[in-house]
This record gives sequence, structure tokens and C-alpha cells, in this order.
Amino acid sequence: MIPRSIANRLLATAIAASVTAGIAGCAVNPVTGKKELSLMSQSQEVALGAQQYPKAQQTQGGEYLVDPALQSYVSNVGQKLAKVSDQPQLPYEFVVLNNSVPNAWALPGGKIAVNRGLLVLLEDEAELAAVLGHEIVHAAARHSAAAMSQQQILGAGIAILGATTQNTGYGDLVSLGSQFGGSAYIAKYGRDNELESDRYGMKYMAAAGYDPQGAVRLQEKFVELSKGNQSSALEALFASHPPSQSRVNANVEHAKKLSAGTANRTQYQKAIAQLKRDADAYKSYDDAVAAVGKKDYDRALTLTRQAQKLQPKEASFYALEGDLLAQKKQYTEALASYETAVQKNPTLFSNWLMRGMLNAQLKNFTAAERDLSRSTQYLDTAHAHYYLGQVYEQQGNTKNALSQYQIAAQDSGDIGTKAQARVQELGNQG
Repeated sequence: MIPRSIANRLLATAIAASVTAGIAGCAVNPVTGKKELSLMSQSQEVALGAQQYPKAQQTQGGEYLVDPALQSYVSNVGQKLAKVSDQPQLPYEFVVLNNSVPNAWALPGGKIAVNRGLLVLLEDEAELAAVLGHEIVHAAARHSAAAMSQQQILGAGIAILGATTQNTGYGDLVSLGSQFGGSAYIAKYGRDNELESDRYGMKYMAAAGYDPQGAVRLQEKFVELSKGNQSSALEALFASHPPSQSRVNANVEHAKKLSAGTANRTQYQKAIAQLKRDADAYKSYDDAVAAVGKKDYDRALTLTRQAQKLQPKEASFYALEGDLLAQKKQYTEALASYETAVQKNPTLFSNWLMRGMLNAQLKNFTAAERDLSRSTQYLDTAHAHYYLGQVYEQQGNTKNALSQYQIAAQDSGDIGTKAQARVQELGNQG
């Protein structure tokens, strides 16, 4: 998700710029043609989405890498729909996130993500088109920017508090890695926005040659799942896209006015075949994360290693193993696990951050500095700066340590408090 402090600052800047330019006030909704309040220009929306898209991905597991062909497949479906949208000129991007939580979301400017956990619930390409078309409308109709403007973005954010609670500063590493990939971006939309996205999303589906009945089946499925024992697992999805029989009924009526199209079930099932083959592996991993929450670390380690055997390409399985071994203070073994995690996914900040923290614990200071600095290239976190401060301080480089602590001290959480204490201590020494 986008941290609220960042969103607030960006929003304030946008409002100020809009007032200066004389454009704050009513704007025409590009999809419906209605006049609506807008606090940002479209260029500001596009810039905001582009800035936050990589950050939102990093905090939610990063890209799904085991089957790169799936990324291309989803992107191709999304771009086909984007071309027939009411704002085809937006810089649309589509990504599959390595996240078991069934969810999809859109950032301003057409930056869209769908979790692998949602893809396995769908049956055909038309249902995928219904999901992506719906999110395209949120972007094209500027719903996502409005939601951000109204500060309705909720979520767990960077859930790494607790990673520095022990005296060593590295003892409770399991609190870090086990929580990545569990948070979800949730922009809460009003009922009108949801119905609008359903309606125009179906229009885009038909224009792109998809069967609009896919949107009917999708909502019917969500209504059914909301009644069953899976509803808690779908909490994130339903919080941002609440299902209802009225939405099903509305989709049925819209579908009657649209031409029939293709469902492409065979193509879709082929595209998600690897995900389905790996279902047991990801279930073992998800069960391991649940075991961590219950502090049943031995069972979590067993389940994680079981997941590795089922799918040895998945970096997150080795990352969690590293966290669990670190919790047992087996730091050398934990470092080896994170070496593997980085090799299998060098694009995720948490892999570099955790390996850096472990190298620091083992007094591999050169390697620690490299890894912690590398993590900030993907996501700039207070934790990376705090531990860089620790590395420099232990090497006697007080100047660089103080600089890193001052950056970390701006954080409002526990790590910021720790950094403030070090800033004060080093300041007194000076």
C-alpha cells in the first residue's frame, strides 16, 4: 500500500499545484462524461501512480517469477482491454504479484496488479478480463485517484516492526520475512464506483471480444464464496470489491445489451497450469506463515522445507527458511538460505535487507553494507538505514553512522525511536 504520510504529502502538493494553476474543482469524468470534483490534474495522477507502483509491488511480495509466461499472458489481456477503454492513452501496466491473498487493485494512471491468489480462483480468460476491465475503469474514471485523495487507502504496509526487539538487534528476524506478501493494497470505493466499474468494464470486455457473461460468473462466484468458509481468506478482496446479489443482477442486465464473445477457457487454464501444479507448495508455505503467527516455529520450518521440495524455484520459500533459522540463532545457516533467496529473486528488497541484517550479525560488514544499500534501491526503508548505521558504528565510522540514523529517525515507528536514541547518543559523544 502507499504509506499515508506519503499520500498526504503528495496530495498536498497536488492541491497546491492545482490551485496555483486554477484547475482545482470540477473536472469531467473521462468514462461517464459527468462533472466531478478533482483535486489532481491527470498528469499528476500519472506521476503519482508511476512513483508508487514499484513500492506497492515491493511490499506485497514482488513480481511472481516462477512462471514468467504468466506475466506476459496477463499483460496481453490487460492491454487488449486498455486499448478499447475510454482512456487508451494512459501508460497502463499489468503485473502478477507473488501473493496468495486473492486481490486486484489499480493505482492512478493505469498501474494495475493482480495477485496469483486471485488467478487460481478464475476459470477462464473472460473472467480475467472482467477483473482487469473493472480495474481499468477505476483508473480511467479516476476512481483510484479520488480514493487516494479521500485517504481511503488501507492496509498493513511494511509489516516489519518487531525485527529489532531483541538485545542483539537481530534476534527476532522471523517477524520480518514471514509477514511480507501478506499485506494487501485496499482502496475502498463507493457503491456507485463499483457498479460503474462493473458496467463499463463489461463494455470494454465486449469491445475486446470477450464474453460479458464472464463478469456475471465472476460476481456469482464471489457471492457464493462470501457465504462459505473461505470468506475470511477473501477479506481483502471483499473489502475493496464487496460482492452482492444486486451486482450480479446488474451485470446480468448489462450483459443482455452486449454482444457475445469468447471465454478462452482452454488458453486460460494453460496459462495458470504452473500455478495449479504448485498449489500444494504454496499451501504449505501459507500454512508455515500461519504457524509462525502461532509461534510454532518447528512446524513452520518443516512446512517451508516441504514447499521447497515441491517447487524449488520459489525464492520466498528459502527466505522464510532463513527467517526461521535466524529465529533459532542459526545465523550461518540462515545466511545460506537468504543467499539462495537472493539468487532466485534478486528484485525483492526484503531478500537484500534480510541478507544484509544477517551479514551484519555475522560481522561481515562489507557484505552487509552492500546488501543493505542494495535493498534501498528497490524500497527505501528506515530499517535499511538503521542497520547501515549499526554497521558503520561498529566499524567506528561515526559520521556515516549518524547520517544513516538521522534518515531512519524520520520513521514514526519503533525503528525510528531506536534511531533517534542513537542520534542522541552519538550527538552527545561528539
